[in-house]
Amino acid sequence: MNNLINFIIESGISLSLLALIYVLFLRKETFFRLNRLFLLFSILFSVILPFLHFRVYAPQSNMLAEVTVTPYRNVLEAVTIYGQDLSGAMVNSISSSKIIILIYLLGLIFFLGRMIFRIIQILMIISKNEMQHIDNYRFVLVDEEISPFSFLGYIFINPGMKKQPGYEKMVTHEMEHIKQGHTFDVLILEILTVFQWFNPFMWLLKRAIRENHEYLADHAVLSSGISSAQYKHLLLSQAVGMQLEIANNFNSSLVKKRIQMISKIRSSKLANLKYILGFVSLLALVIIFACEQKEALQVTKVEDSNERKVTVRLLDDGMKLEGSQEDLELLHAMLNGKSKYEFDTDSTGSVFLVKSKEQEPRQLEEEDQVFFIVENMPEFPGGDLALRKYIANSIKYPEISIENGIQGKVYVSFVVTAEGTIANAKIARGVDPSIDKEALRVVNTLPKWKPGYQRGEPVNVSYTVPINFVLQ
Repeated sequence: MNNLINFIIESGISLSLLALIYVLFLRKETFFRLNRLFLLFSILFSVILPFLHFRVYAPQSNMLAEVTVTPYRNVLEAVTIYGQDLSGAMVNSISSSKIIILIYLLGLIFFLGRMIFRIIQILMIISKNEMQHIDNYRFVLVDEEISPFSFLGYIFINPGMKKQPGYEKMVTHEMEHIKQGHTFDVLILEILTVFQWFNPFMWLLKRAIRENHEYLADHAVLSSGISSAQYKHLLLSQAVGMQLEIANNFNSSLVKKRIQMISKIRSSKLANLKYILGFVSLLALVIIFACEQKEALQVTKVEDSNERKVTVRLLDDGMKLEGSQEDLELLHAMLNGKSKYEFDTDSTGSVFLVKSKEQEPRQLEEEDQVFFIVENMPEFPGGDLALRKYIANSIKYPEISIENGIQGKVYVSFVVTAEGTIANAKIARGVDPSIDKEALRVVNTLPKWKPGYQRGEPVNVSYTVPINFVLQ
């Protein structure tokens, strides 16, 4: 469902932007063929855009590099936290609302049924009326008073209109719709409308393409020899009869605009520069949606042929875990991303999984010695990769920072105590109070480490972890 919502949102935004550009800058230009190509490419691009993903930056997916040690502090490799992208935020919001999904599905069913009904309506007209084959065209002779229209290779017309002046030009107009394949444009739009029925720009785009079809057909008829004055008179003289929206109608509500376009002076070649705006918009859409980094952290999964087994026994105050030391450490690392739980041991060495308790950040006494380099450095359960996973899974990009476009790298210094707990956590270099607070919160929740040792004794060791907050 999320993939469908993402497709609808991204394609809808693309359609809206490109339709707006067409209406504001290109609609009144007389480059009818170029306008049609722009409109059709806009549709194709908008359909493909949600499936495009270009990774411009990818975090390292292998094991972390060795911890960098300096005479002043031990600096861990930076953990990058990505703010949720525009489409991702909208997808999560919509997918969580059953009412929105229900309304959308009802609209989808309605417009799908309407499209099917209109196609059946045309098929019934074809089956119930006489048909004549002239060249490669099939003329459906309808007894009802209708305005001429075409659909695929069929031209629907009242035979009584043959005696009216301009009949040949009306037929030529509909033939042009068939020659240029306008029905296929209409069908694609109808299918897209089923999914984008709620998008007002979708309806604007439909009307724009229909206008373009009429301009193209009118231009072809005028090129055949009829004067513009005669053709204008022909457009005005046609009585409004039955019309089908899914077909190409000779007489439509666009008559006024068609007459205005016939009288319009040809656009200058400089007007072609306006299409550059469309190209820039396409590039911007690709950068916004296709070049987004979807994952906050990617980790290479290493399969182990050895069977892992940990027995869980439920107790009143937690869960007792039984298994090999290696398996328990692996489980510990996997659950480090779940800040609601922590591991504990009793005097017998039994391992328990219990709910985390909110504790005040620990501060060492001033006389407590803190080392920067020791013989055996502290180890996070599961290693550096597990530490990065823990931070990436536990941290949340502050909403206020996302709204204000704030990003940057926060340096959090802390001490791994002789007991393996975290103490003296503070911001060594900050970016913004909201981001600094979140980074500090997560570091204070780090589970116990294996402490560092100097000359066989556990000691306090200082570390600094950079946490890079990046908006996509």
